[in-house]
Amino acid sequence: MIPEGTRYFLPPEARLRRELQERLVNLLYGWGYEPVELPALEFYDPQHTLAERAFKLVDKSGEVLALRSEFTTAVAGLLKSNGRLVSGQPVRLQYAGTLWLREANAELGRSREFSQVGAELVGVSSPQSDAEVLELAWACLQLVGFAEAKIEVGLPALVRDLLDATGLPGDQKERLRQAIHRKNSPELEALLMGYQVHPSLQKALLALPDLYGGREVLEEARRLPLSGKAQADLDWLEAVLALLPEVPLLLDLGRARLLGFYTGLNFQAYTPDFGLPLLGGGRYDGALLPYAAGFALGLERVMEALRLPLSETPPEVLALDRALARELRAQGKRVELAWTHHLRELKEYALEKGIRWLAVDGRLEEVLPGQ
Repeated sequence: MIPEGTRYFLPPEARLRRELQERLVNLLYGWGYEPVELPALEFYDPQHTLAERAFKLVDKSGEVLALRSEFTTAVAGLLKSNGRLVSGQPVRLQYAGTLWLREANAELGRSREFSQVGAELVGVSSPQSDAEVLELAWACLQLVGFAEAKIEVGLPALVRDLLDATGLPGDQKERLRQAIHRKNSPELEALLMGYQVHPSLQKALLALPDLYGGREVLEEARRLPLSGKAQADLDWLEAVLALLPEVPLLLDLGRARLLGFYTGLNFQAYTPDFGLPLLGGGRYDGALLPYAAGFALGLERVMEALRLPLSETPPEVLALDRALARELRAQGKRVELAWTHHLRELKEYALEKGIRWLAVDGRLEEVLPGQ
């Protein structure tokens, strides 16, 4: 028995997970993102966004600690404490590892222990840097086999600016935000009428849930009565899109997730026939660092969506001859050592497992049925 929300990974699934992670790490490194290692134990922070869902521990001194629940805050802490930030210069970091949550949401499939690979581009804020993060996320999806994946891009800054323009108190803006994010137009209309929002702002806010589709959505948004700040948000997004003509992006300008965290664009990636996002990220200037954007990809989510056939690949050789086994491994062969000198037993085992060759007395002998 193991705790709820955790699981075993057996061969060959465990090997495939490691291979996927290694391929992603190498891709990120090729784009200039240096790996960092972050502690699994952190000081418990009641202000952390996941504080209520984190595993808490108490060490022998009475200090309250927590298991790492997400990577972005940990990366920010590393940068703040190690003097790696230089004004106006980019810092590119990547991470890979395990996270823990005492209580997981449906998006994580109720897992309480899960793995992510991700990247953070820190220190700069521009359409070019946002385009880099989006293109890199797309490259990760292609690498692991999601040729049909689509990245949905939202602009929380636009939603926040429109809500701020209403002048309503925080609780009323939150109700409007929830209705927009759920694309519940009847509820949104009733709330706007009840709050007596100015007609021009009503029109703009009511349009948000339907602003979903290709790049033509940007032109639809520009025809709305928007403030100068909201128009500037669209200008930024348009500049990002102009740098990514080959990346198939879908715009969802009614996306209203985490308005207090994301300060620019926000995105999630989906693939057909799998309802949960494969990765997500965005720009969060000022939330944890002066300028930063990034994304994280869920390893378990990727494995589940790929639906790979899980069959074990047997070693190529079963070796009685240890010297020959070393030579073959040096050539890149996968070699398993014999545990007995009984040839019949070894051949029966090799046939059962699918091992083709037996290394004995300095030579390779093919294992055939009926020998």
